[in-house]
Amino acid sequence: MAQCLVVDDDPQVRDALVRVVQSQGLTCVSASSADAALAMLAAQGEVAVLISDIRMPGGDGVQLLEEVRRRYPDTAVIMLSAVADVQIAVDCLKKGALDYIAKPMILGEVQARVAKALEKRELTLQNRYYQKHLEEEVRRQRARIQELFLEGAQTLAHALEAKDAYTRGHSQRVREYAVRTSVLLGYTGDFLDDLRLGAELHDIGKIGTQEALLNKPARLTPEELRHVMEHTTLGEKILAPLAHDRPVILHIARSHHERFDGDGFPDGLGGEDIPVEARIVAVVDAFDAMTTSRAYRESLVPSAAVAELRRCTNLQFDPAVVDAFCEAFPDPAKLPIHV
Repeated sequence: MAQCLVVDDDPQVRDALVRVVQSQGLTCVSASSADAALAMLAAQGEVAVLISDIRMPGGDGVQLLEEVRRRYPDTAVIMLSAVADVQIAVDCLKKGALDYIAKPMILGEVQARVAKALEKRELTLQNRYYQKHLEEEVRRQRARIQELFLEGAQTLAHALEAKDAYTRGHSQRVREYAVRTSVLLGYTGDFLDDLRLGAELHDIGKIGTQEALLNKPARLTPEELRHVMEHTTLGEKILAPLAHDRPVILHIARSHHERFDGDGFPDGLGGEDIPVEARIVAVVDAFDAMTTSRAYRESLVPSAAVAELRRCTNLQFDPAVVDAFCEAFPDPAKLPIHV
């Protein structure tokens, strides 16, 4: 494949330029018009350097420059111009030419300008390569940091559960229930992946909740209840630094205690103003809580917990989510009781 294409309607100029370019160790071909040059490029592909006269019969050099810049942006273009065409040559530089050579030509100058154009082109390609790979490396490192952060959050969530016999395994069960319910609601892809992780981390904010209150066998005081309720906003804050571009995870952490009737916390959202991912986790979280023995009450059998979900439809829970959960797990007797 040729490395240089010379375009000029004067055969003597073409031949002289080809000899100069070849003396620099480059393979070179030539064309007598803009149309012939474009046809040659279409047949063989781009060249490293294109040297073109400005004034030629048919399509002129400016039109050729514009078309080459559009089709082959990595080709270094040098324009040839008579003294009277200097302003046109300057305009060519604005259109993307790397350099221009004034006629009559000095062959040593041609060699220098071609070498300069090749150097500029190489630097441009190197910068683009480094930029591309730097961006890819930054993305890779950012993804890995995010992955490690979220793995750490998962470890914290599991450690939190390990301290409390009443909630051991809760996050994994909520994750399983939420995913199967979401599939029946038609969700797939990235949403489902983020919901899976968000469901597992939905209670991460309880790291900041006093352990005595989590296991208190009696009713919480209003002040204690406010403290426990803060786990939703704290969970969002914990996850926000590296899940800021994954809103499903943050919505679950913050809004899984909102109620369909607007009487939940922390924001008092209602109906479809509550993100659907939070509505899904609200249902499955409540089901798992009801079927798990706690310090302040015994567990319900799964059928009784399902009946309670049905009773609270349109009050606490989204009816579509309750229906999907019941469809995902049609036989409550097969669901576990956690004592």
